[in-house]
Amino acid sequence: MKPHIKDERTGLAYELVGDFYLPAGEDDLPPLGIWGCRRLAYLKAHRRDLYADLLLSGKLEEHLSSIDADASEMASHLTAQLARTEGVTEALKAADPMVWVGRMNSIRNRVTETVNHELIYT
Repeated sequence: MKPHIKDERTGLAYELVGDFYLPAGEDDLPPLGIWGCRRLAYLKAHRRDLYADLLLSGKLEEHLSSIDADASEMASHLTAQLARTEGVTEALKAADPMVWVGRMNSIRNRVTETVNHELIYT
């Protein structure tokens, strides 16, 4: 038996493990951003049924890419909006860099929590 096969109909790759062919996994996935990686880790740890369904249907790559793009856009938009609302500007950065860094870190942490709650851990 061949150690690796690819189903032309679905595009999924399988590898021989013992006497069975099992899905080869995410080795074929393109590089993901931080949000796609977080979603993948969440699916593997907490939503194994959804992970298996996406993997076996060949839609995992599309799902992770979509989540990664949506989350990146959401994070960028929220960061800019909060910085504007809270007055974190380039003028503040020039006048007091440490205050600017502290405020931007606070904004980044809140944005990360929001994106995780809204997109990654759902």
